[in-house]
Amino acid sequence: MNTASASRRRHDKVLYPLLVALVLLGLWQGAVTGFQLPAYLVPSPILMLQTLVTDWQMLGGALLFTLKITLLSFAVAIVAGVLVSFLFVQSRAIETALFPYAVLLQVTPIVAVAPLIIIWVKDPTASLVLCAALVALFPIISNTTLGLRSIDPDLQSYFAMNRASRGQMLLRLRIPSALPYFFGGLRISSGLALIGAVVAEFVAGTGGNNTGLAYQILFAGYQLNIPRMFAALLLISLTGVALFVLMAWLSKLALGSWHASELSRD
Repeated sequence: MNTASASRRRHDKVLYPLLVALVLLGLWQGAVTGFQLPAYLVPSPILMLQTLVTDWQMLGGALLFTLKITLLSFAVAIVAGVLVSFLFVQSRAIETALFPYAVLLQVTPIVAVAPLIIIWVKDPTASLVLCAALVALFPIISNTTLGLRSIDPDLQSYFAMNRASRGQMLLRLRIPSALPYFFGGLRISSGLALIGAVVAEFVAGTGGNNTGLAYQILFAGYQLNIPRMFAALLLISLTGVALFVLMAWLSKLALGSWHASELSRD
């Protein structure tokens, strides 16, 4: 019974959003058809999907480039964020002194910093990765640091009583306690890495063969090719959803057998 109920919940998580999407697409198609809206204002979902198929060679290559920038920047943000969090947890003084600068990176608009990074970093791909990594960095630092600090006081006293070293405390107590927070940060940062990659390319305005979906949106806007613009936006949205689902799956894989957040039956 429990297995059947869990299987039904998994199916409902897919079925309900899919039904809502179909209803919204139907309303969209009906509105465009009923009001006879021109394609250069609002393309219909059918026209958007047709454009996605006919222009796939162009849009597919752009998707791969944007995805490459997103994944590279996400990896950089994970490594840098975890290392900074490990540094913060070693001393309250270090965290107090440096955490405001992590907040400063978060609140500074990337559109203001990106032109400088693009000028300073000569390699276009590296500059885009750095810009996107800065956008995705703070949630990993914040969540991982909070998780490393959120340990059971009784367990901490037990480790101290057994004269555990800092390394043992970190590996056997702090890191397991921080995993739920860390994966929560990954869910947020995966989407932010995609946003950062798109925004960075908007600012860079790069052309040529190595261009992403942001350039395709800009180019389609110059040509008033609104169906292609909507098709590119659809690919960005689907990529963001796919990244979130992947992070949720990794969280379930890592925490599903022991943590309350994944064992809950609600």
